[in-house]
Amino acid sequence: MGPEMEVVESVSDLPVQDPPGEEFSAADLCWAKYASSEHQRDDVALIPYERMEAFIAGECNNPECPTRFHIERGRKRERGTLREVRSDDYLLYRMYWCSFGPENYGEGGTILPSRKYRLNTRNRAARPQSMRGCTCHFAIKRLYARPSLVLVIYHERRHVNKSGFICHGPLDRDAIGPGARRVPYVGSEIQQQTMSLIYLGVPEENILQTHMEGIHRYCGSDAKVDSLASQYVQKLGMIIKRSTHELDLDDQASIRMWVDRNKKSVFFYQDSTDTDAFVIGIQTEWQLQQMIRFGHQSLLASHCSFGVSKLKYPLHTLLVFDSRQQALPVAWIITRSVTKQDTLRWMKALTERIYSVDSTWRIGGFIIDDPASDLDPIREMFSCPILFSLWHIRRTWLKNVIKKCSNREVQQEIFMQLGKVVYSIWSEKNPMAGLEKMFQDFIDQTTFIQYFKSFWVPKLEMWIDTIRSLPLSSQELSGAIEGYHLKLKAKAYDDSQLDALQRVDWLVHKLTTELHSSYWLNLYADESGSFPEVKAEYIASTSWQRALQIPDNAVIFDDKEPFSAKVASQKDTSQMWTVWNPGSEFSLCDCSWSMQGNLCKHIIKVNMMCGPRKDFQPLLSFQSFQRVLLDLWQKPMDDSFSLDLSVAWVMQMQERIQKVTELATSEGIAQVSGRLPIQWANKKGRRVAAKRTSPLRVLPHSNGTVQKDLTPKKNRKRKRLSSFSG
Repeated sequence: MGPEMEVVESVSDLPVQDPPGEEFSAADLCWAKYASSEHQRDDVALIPYERMEAFIAGECNNPECPTRFHIERGRKRERGTLREVRSDDYLLYRMYWCSFGPENYGEGGTILPSRKYRLNTRNRAARPQSMRGCTCHFAIKRLYARPSLVLVIYHERRHVNKSGFICHGPLDRDAIGPGARRVPYVGSEIQQQTMSLIYLGVPEENILQTHMEGIHRYCGSDAKVDSLASQYVQKLGMIIKRSTHELDLDDQASIRMWVDRNKKSVFFYQDSTDTDAFVIGIQTEWQLQQMIRFGHQSLLASHCSFGVSKLKYPLHTLLVFDSRQQALPVAWIITRSVTKQDTLRWMKALTERIYSVDSTWRIGGFIIDDPASDLDPIREMFSCPILFSLWHIRRTWLKNVIKKCSNREVQQEIFMQLGKVVYSIWSEKNPMAGLEKMFQDFIDQTTFIQYFKSFWVPKLEMWIDTIRSLPLSSQELSGAIEGYHLKLKAKAYDDSQLDALQRVDWLVHKLTTELHSSYWLNLYADESGSFPEVKAEYIASTSWQRALQIPDNAVIFDDKEPFSAKVASQKDTSQMWTVWNPGSEFSLCDCSWSMQGNLCKHIIKVNMMCGPRKDFQPLLSFQSFQRVLLDLWQKPMDDSFSLDLSVAWVMQMQERIQKVTELATSEGIAQVSGRLPIQWANKKGRRVAAKRTSPLRVLPHSNGTVQKDLTPKKNRKRKRLSSFSG
């Protein structure tokens, strides 16, 4: 990239470069200057599209400035959308920025009105304090005319700040630790890994060994490097142990200070005033990446109202599901406001943040667990079907049945009757009549009956209407959400400072340090193969995954006892667990985990075995799915258009389900895509293949209305003829 660099006028004049090796960097390429209306004499190179990840990995492993590059923004277009194609037009555009920028959070803080002194804010132990305003960034373009090639455009190759000084790496004089100029700066991945191990209470010897293994990837192993790495781990551990959530005695001022320091992790903030409620939306850069990665064309779940009675402000969590269908928190919203206006504000801010990175991001469905949730903001911002999860009502009912009824047989009968009430929603029976019968049968259980009448009866109609009107999610998803709930509860309520529960800064500190680090390490261990014990614990963190480990022959059905099933213990073969009311979401097991109100692995395994058996009724989720299909089909026969439209919707849903099943059972996506037929568009000469239309575009909304296709249409309005010849 010197002064003798060649200048080209068209991307077509650039040679394709494919350096050998698994990884390569900018130093391995010959660069040229390219100027256009969009690019002002930028340095460019042309590489194969399949080597794009190898180039990015090579740039991350630069020994002078080891770093990670994140996607700052991105755009995408489909084939056939351009009439005139230039040589540098793109199918895919992404801008990658060094993760030590572009913001600079290491320059010091400001003096708040409630403080007389300036706090030391030069702690760079954890992100976002490690962001130093690095301006190094490049863009990639997958060429529209030649999709097999990528144009790399380097806007700034040096890892410097706006002042032109090196801001990280071994040449940075201000890096953490003594003698840091002689040691590569610790990258964000190694730093986050070390932090997570410290937060999880791993012994310092094990942390140091893991940290050194990461450091040795960037430099050789010698006594000096190992000594400095040991000092780094000790200093980071000391900083974490001494860190406090209480940045100011006033909680409101403390939160303002935290927001000011962590702007990159806050997507929405609304301070409490006379007219506005307090709302803070938190999403780290890693959470944003996981939301885009696992949320696209998949499910997004809402975990509502955590800590309503214990915390100062309840916590609302958005969850996605990874490749193992484990729930991952991708956004936290702390507020007591449930108004449509406030919900719409933070949802809009969240979606705009995602679209700024990937404008094509869409979710396949949104799952709620609270019938009081306002559905209009979800439909407006996400434009997707809405489902309902029963995990909350099942867990609450079971815990209170066990707590307020001492007799085991009474517990079984009451919980079974509550399940029958819910199952009768789609029948001709009145659910409230079944509830009244239960009150009469168990009139002697005064404690539970009084609790249920005072707490649940006034709002039971709302729950029934929601269950009847929305499709229900599966038991696997309910188990995943419950797994997150239990982990969140263990992290949030293990603090010895009882008064801290009424401080928002304490909750924010817990979420962004311990809980965030725990999930980061879990996913990292699962995907990288590191930390086998952490990976095994993560896989077994939900009852669904634990149920998959139980063999089928461990489940015993007895025709003489149709209302129960036996499950042999895997640890002690002589131990048998009894599951009452099998084949229902409202089953009850006598194991200790179920007796705490949780959905245990024995219940899930028994229900898996009951699915193919004809002597058990389908689960509620399948019954609601059948109801959706019947509602589409049951149209007046004399209304032929409505009937035809219903048939079209059912066929599209059937085709989509078949494709998902085929993909899940195949060896890879290439095997499925190779069998898809080519669809041709109405173009001149039939030379252009049209993009395949997603069935979601024409599926009905949750409220029964048809979603409009917002894709821009060509204006085919005929030109007006002012005169006729002849």
